[in-house]
Amino acid sequence: MNTEKIQEMETLIRALNDASQAYYNGLPEKMTDFEWDAGFDRLKALEEETGMVLPDSPTARVSADEIQGQKEAHEFAALSLAKTKNPEELVRWADGKPIWLSWKLDGLTLVATYDNGSLSRVVTRGDGHIGTNITHLADAIIGIPRKIKASGHIVIRGEAVISYADFEAFRLEAEEDYANPRNLASGSLTLKNPEEVKKRKIHWIPFTLVYTEETIVSWGERMDWLDALGFSTVERERIDEPDYEHVTAAIHAWTEKVTGSVNPYPVDGLVISYDDTDYASGGSVTGHHATRAGYAFKWQDEASSSVLDHVEWSCAASSITPVAVFEPVEIEGTTVRRASLCNISECERLGIGGKGTEISVIKANKIIPKVISVLKKEGDFEIPKVCPVCGSPAEVKESSISGTKTLRCTNSSCAAKQLRKFTRFVSKAGMDIDGISEMTLDRFINQGWIHEYADIYRLNSHHDEIAEMDGFGVKSADNIAASIQKARSVPDSRVIFALCIPLVGPDVARRLLSGYSFAELFETAAAAEDPEIFSEIDGIGPEKSAAFVTWAKDKENQAILRNLLEEVEVTASFKKPSGEKCAGMTFVVTGDVFLFRNRNELKAYIESQGGKVTGSVSRKTDYLINNDIASTSGKNRKAAELGIPVISEEMFVEQFGNQ
Repeated sequence: MNTEKIQEMETLIRALNDASQAYYNGLPEKMTDFEWDAGFDRLKALEEETGMVLPDSPTARVSADEIQGQKEAHEFAALSLAKTKNPEELVRWADGKPIWLSWKLDGLTLVATYDNGSLSRVVTRGDGHIGTNITHLADAIIGIPRKIKASGHIVIRGEAVISYADFEAFRLEAEEDYANPRNLASGSLTLKNPEEVKKRKIHWIPFTLVYTEETIVSWGERMDWLDALGFSTVERERIDEPDYEHVTAAIHAWTEKVTGSVNPYPVDGLVISYDDTDYASGGSVTGHHATRAGYAFKWQDEASSSVLDHVEWSCAASSITPVAVFEPVEIEGTTVRRASLCNISECERLGIGGKGTEISVIKANKIIPKVISVLKKEGDFEIPKVCPVCGSPAEVKESSISGTKTLRCTNSSCAAKQLRKFTRFVSKAGMDIDGISEMTLDRFINQGWIHEYADIYRLNSHHDEIAEMDGFGVKSADNIAASIQKARSVPDSRVIFALCIPLVGPDVARRLLSGYSFAELFETAAAAEDPEIFSEIDGIGPEKSAAFVTWAKDKENQAILRNLLEEVEVTASFKKPSGEKCAGMTFVVTGDVFLFRNRNELKAYIESQGGKVTGSVSRKTDYLINNDIASTSGKNRKAAELGIPVISEEMFVEQFGNQ
């Protein structure tokens, strides 16, 4: 017996199992998928050579999530699929029978069970035989309805995934660092609070109907049936003649979808399934694979070597992230020169050095550039002492949950930490600057171009630099310049919302402006001795008034607003009253109107005559307008209790005129 080979097998088993535990439980990555697959393939080869399968070998058991909670046995074992990188093996497996090709989604498998139309439980895959009951989180996961229009017993297997876009948006604000969307999805399902889980925007996508009392023997028809019940099932394609030509053509087309970013969710391969479910269920179980349950195809990652130029540090809302910048290399048909290194822990795991370090790079799952190993280290990995955005001291923090080490800026006022505010500022409800996304803002902030709101209007001075940035170009730079120019004239209510004043949303902004002009509002607030000065405005209580006054009195905020007003023109969204027929009076309008086109037109007339319209009857109400004067509605009863006159639309016109 070859002792060296057995020792190598033992080493591989420990490393692969350790990496799997991290992979399935939202912990920091211990090795890349590329490394895991290579190690797994090497272990299988050694097992074939020696004729031995050692205890705990991942080739003979299912990797498991270890989510804490109530454990439950699966009604139907969730076994893993045999995997290959060779299309010819798929063709041999299909054996000429009609098959379906679908995504192998990269998330966490959940099994949902329904009884007579009601969700009865949601269980994680666990080890394929026993999982964790997470039914309490069902409402926090998009795609798992509590009720469906179906009877009987139904078992559905699907993947809990997070889109690349939602992952990036969450990562910018997260207090924890996650290597990829799957890492975030699995980590999220360890949380107890559904509201926290909901923030992660996890989507559950069914990929197979395990059991139904309906007689449906076609896999494709079973998936169509789930779609008809309201589920958003996995994308799929039927192949009637699964010969080498048709299978390779389909794989190529689906690979193009991945590299072309058509699919928003992370995938780590493709799955083929027999259309005949009776035939599929008749196979045997070998190891932890059901031989006919399906076959997974994984792409052969294309690794390229390059030389590190430097590590660039990019500050997001919660951390300062290292990015490897290296000599350009061609991978999967595109030029790659940058790859995220995630955090300090990942840099230490890889053994990243300084300038001249030779590295190996892939596009993980055909999309995300990733450094997978250091081929030859040169120099030392240096962690910056200050934030690259604001220059304040930076400190290394280690997560008490995962042990991940990240670099943080100590300045709470750092522009990078205000990313959400800048995002709201450019939003449609704010200044409506089209073409500047949250991720674009993040990049511009890290270039040192944005420190305050007015700086966004000065981005045109960086037009040529923007055009040279990865992912942009002259056309993108021109479009951003045009959007900025278009947003130089903005209604006052939207400007107030864009300033991100606490407790001041669009409605509060409009209400404040109903009593003051834009300039008067800020002048009054800045000079106010009483923080509740605006609380007499309908809908503005003491708390909202105080929040606005506090913001307006702050000297730094005054400078921010002053600088912004040098760049934009604020237009009035409220017209001053043209008459005084309703001056000083408050009305409530309910029910249908006939003399005016609609209630909004009646409201506009009242406001044009100096009056106010509110939504509820109170002691401040002067008249309730209701064409059904004798109605016993809640508003009519309230008006009667308070002695407030109820008048018809005709009576209103007689007393207060018409437009």
